[in-house]
Amino acid sequence: MTQMIVALDVDTIREEEELLERLKGTITFYKIGLQLFTAHGKRAVDLVHRAGNRVFLDLKFCDIPQTVANAVRETQKLGVEAVSLHLSGGADMLRAAAELRPRPKLWGVTVLTSMTAADLHALHPRAGVRSAVRNLARLGLSRGIDGIICSGNEVEPLRKALNLEKSSKQGIASLSHGPRFITPGIRPADNAVHDQKRVITPEKAAELGIDYIVIGRPITAAPDPLKAAQKILGDMKAAAPRAIEKSC
Repeated sequence: MTQMIVALDVDTIREEEELLERLKGTITFYKIGLQLFTAHGKRAVDLVHRAGNRVFLDLKFCDIPQTVANAVRETQKLGVEAVSLHLSGGADMLRAAAELRPRPKLWGVTVLTSMTAADLHALHPRAGVRSAVRNLARLGLSRGIDGIICSGNEVEPLRKALNLEKSSKQGIASLSHGPRFITPGIRPADNAVHDQKRVITPEKAAELGIDYIVIGRPITAAPDPLKAAQKILGDMKAAAPRAIEKSC
């Protein structure tokens, strides 16, 4: 079943504490990104851990192989469950990170969900979004990456391209031993998309059997974050049976 990661994209430790308290007992997995980590570092991570929750450290590493390997080694000391890096950093960088033991799960960014086809063409004139996602995912998986970060719009074609289609006999459980799919750009139908471009709804993510959705402002900026989170979780639970139906 699709799990929710709430993005703690806030300015202060106090705001982080308030969100953790308000979502206590409902959300157990949180993303700490560049903003909060740059401002507060290890303190922000420790706060989530002290509340008994898991951390996805979304720093999107992209540098020379040794630098990234050293950074991943430091994230292991923080006790985070997963850390992100850009698959565009190349084969040697990915291999250097993946070969570390012990290490957190490595989740590889394909094409940011804030980017459109036009944005990508400005960088790579002959590239399409789906082909870029496919090629980067293949590179990452061949070098030991544990999960693929992409838009929900690319998950089904990517599964087909990687021969990860859901078996009609095994159903959605057939994906349990494959790479994890992590999808940002999640917006309920009645929410503004903000700076996201390639978005899907939480219900669609559940239908697709995506492993993790990363969602921030629809919850953290809501008048009642707990109520917003509970509604999204309820909508995903209602949509989950359709994922099983599609696999049969």
